[in-house]
Amino acid sequence: MAELRQRVKPADEAVPAPSLAAGAKATTKEATSATDHPSGKKGHGRTIQILRSVSFGLFFFTTVMTIQLTQIVGMPLYFFNRELFYDYVALTKQSFGIIITTMTYWWGPTTIRISGDESVAGQIKKTKDGRAEFSFPERMVMIANHQIYTDWLYLWWVGYANSPNTHGYIYIILKESLKYIPVIGTGMMFYGFIFMSRKMAVDQPRMAHRLRKLSEAHTDPSGKTYYNPMWLLLFPEGTNLSDNGRAKSAAWADKMGYKDPEHMLLPRSTGMYFCLSELQGSVEYVYDCTVAYEGVPRGGYGEDCFSLSGTYFEGRAPKSVNFHWRRFKVSEIPLESAEVFDKWLRDRWYEKDAMMEQYMSTGRLPASPHATEDGQPDYIETEVRTRYPWEILKVFSVTSTVYFVYRIGIRFYARFR
Repeated sequence: MAELRQRVKPADEAVPAPSLAAGAKATTKEATSATDHPSGKKGHGRTIQILRSVSFGLFFFTTVMTIQLTQIVGMPLYFFNRELFYDYVALTKQSFGIIITTMTYWWGPTTIRISGDESVAGQIKKTKDGRAEFSFPERMVMIANHQIYTDWLYLWWVGYANSPNTHGYIYIILKESLKYIPVIGTGMMFYGFIFMSRKMAVDQPRMAHRLRKLSEAHTDPSGKTYYNPMWLLLFPEGTNLSDNGRAKSAAWADKMGYKDPEHMLLPRSTGMYFCLSELQGSVEYVYDCTVAYEGVPRGGYGEDCFSLSGTYFEGRAPKSVNFHWRRFKVSEIPLESAEVFDKWLRDRWYEKDAMMEQYMSTGRLPASPHATEDGQPDYIETEVRTRYPWEILKVFSVTSTVYFVYRIGIRFYARFR
């Protein structure tokens, strides 16, 4: 817990705690009022909301359908060269990363405030043009507390902002029902995401198959062994923080005699334990992110404050999304038994709960203690945006090329027929 002893702003400089009323839970009515909304913004009127919804829908539908066409074009590669096919899949996954980064920048802009403990010193920096740049490894397991549905969007952006670029190699463990969403579900299956039914008898063989593929060693022409890039994203809590989930977590804590965290759910260790056991030897680090949304009151839930429609259609994105990073060596994580690992993970969650308590009290997660050493600020503030405005055009590169080749072929055929 050394990171919790880091410098905190003096009382006269402290940022007010992000609450609507101390100790009070935000109700849906409070969260939707024009003056008290946690975003601090007045929602757009009906006409503007409709225009934003239509423009967002056109953008998302056009770009996602383009990705699906790109996937169809590349499917024959699977039968000719598997390595080339998986590289192609990564290309389409990068396109989706560009889509969600662009749509957040255009429709749901917010401040991203980032800090980390000593274990990630020098791995998070701010570029001259104001962007955040991460230097996380190409292979890792990433875990985070699950606040609201947009968590994975912001964490995918971290892969986009990473150097080397890794947003084409993100794999997410999701609940099985999501794969039946039209278009989106098909794309996620194409991306190799892992779907869970929450029944280990069903999930374990499925996970074992996917994890074996992700930990498969390859040999380059010089005889050197290497592994493909991989960011495996897990939310150990199993679901986002909500009234129902909170009640179940508290009941489980009472039954087992565990301390009940105040600001998050107790983690479920079974899935993560299985993943780390399968990936041992092929991945070196677990990166842990504590996520906090400005404006969520003490005892309240992010989903009551920041819905997808509120963020992207009403113009009420969070004032800030706060990340605090730390990492753990897999070789130092106790994996000798499920019971020992369960306690280790629970202890990490209690530490995260303490960080969230600091956030509720000061408006800041722990600062980066190495700030003065590398010239970087104690908190890096940036926004979710692409490297350059026209980067979204990359999404259309494959389909445009195929179309032009087709048109040229038709013309040549017509001329020499």
